[in-house]
Amino acid sequence: MFLLLFSIFVRGASSETPEDSCLTIAAVGDIMMGTTYPENMLPPKDGVGIFDGVKDALAGNDIVFGNLEGPLVDEGTTTKCKGPGKTCYAFKTPTRYVKYLKEAGFTTLNIANNHASDFGQEGLESTLRTLDGAGIQPVGGKVVAHFEIKGKRIVVAGFSFSDSLYSFSILDTDAAQKVVRELKAANDLVIVSFHGGAEGSSAAHVTGENEVFLGEERGNVAFFAKAVIDAGADMVIGHGPHVLRAVTVYKHKLIVYSLGNFLTYERFNLDGPNGVSVILKARIDASTGDFIDGELVPVRLVNEGIPLRDPTGRGITIIRKLTKEDTAGGNISIADNGRFCIGDDCLNRTTSVRALH
Repeated sequence: MFLLLFSIFVRGASSETPEDSCLTIAAVGDIMMGTTYPENMLPPKDGVGIFDGVKDALAGNDIVFGNLEGPLVDEGTTTKCKGPGKTCYAFKTPTRYVKYLKEAGFTTLNIANNHASDFGQEGLESTLRTLDGAGIQPVGGKVVAHFEIKGKRIVVAGFSFSDSLYSFSILDTDAAQKVVRELKAANDLVIVSFHGGAEGSSAAHVTGENEVFLGEERGNVAFFAKAVIDAGADMVIGHGPHVLRAVTVYKHKLIVYSLGNFLTYERFNLDGPNGVSVILKARIDASTGDFIDGELVPVRLVNEGIPLRDPTGRGITIIRKLTKEDTAGGNISIADNGRFCIGDDCLNRTTSVRALH
């Protein structure tokens, strides 16, 4: 019934916004499908079916994005950990697991994060080769994803709180704006991905200040997001805190501050809000990049981190509450079924349009 209502909603809304004039983007948070370090901690059946519970919600979108939390690599060693103890978080996902990402429908994955180099340059290069071989575009620093959809040139660029060849920095907003301006000059639409902010259940709020975690500066994500939109970005997708955060619209562009964990097998804390997630589905205008409307599909992580649809809708409730608290109510209205749009009465208008079809 939920999917039926949303499909009717999209068809109804198309009378106002023709589908050939908008882009649909699905985005999720952190993905770590299992690791062979420090010991074999892989999902049952060697991962077969790990995305099956949510795959239908990713289907049918022009771009499907996620944050790949760790390298895809079969060999090599890590210098990140002094010993193989479980308290060191270095991930090593087998390259064969890329087929599950491809089957789930991902078209681009962020590698601008603090785990992409867990197994050094060898692991990073293995990840790039593996994604490229599967037809999935990596995103991070100098590696920019390029799409041509509905006659528009669209790029996705990756930033994090570190600065490297494979991660533009969110800590230097002047440099970030320069990157976005250059990308915008050569393309029609620019989507920015960032990995930033503090971590854990106590880090759900967007503070509007510089965030620090374990002594490491993790950026002022609100300032960064607005700065790159000022420079020409058309959508900003955040991840890193491992919990959901608020959504908002700034200068008609959608900002998602954190999509939390999505599929994080075995090594992640999934207690409380850490085990609650959503799949974001958004429509933006193909010509202007302006946000039109969207949907939050609620997800819960079960069996050590496998995503399933959540009939309780807890992820929707969390984001609606945080959006109200952290953006002073903002300009986003979120319905109980996850539909969201701009304005206090937009849901009523959408319902009226839907009812006519």
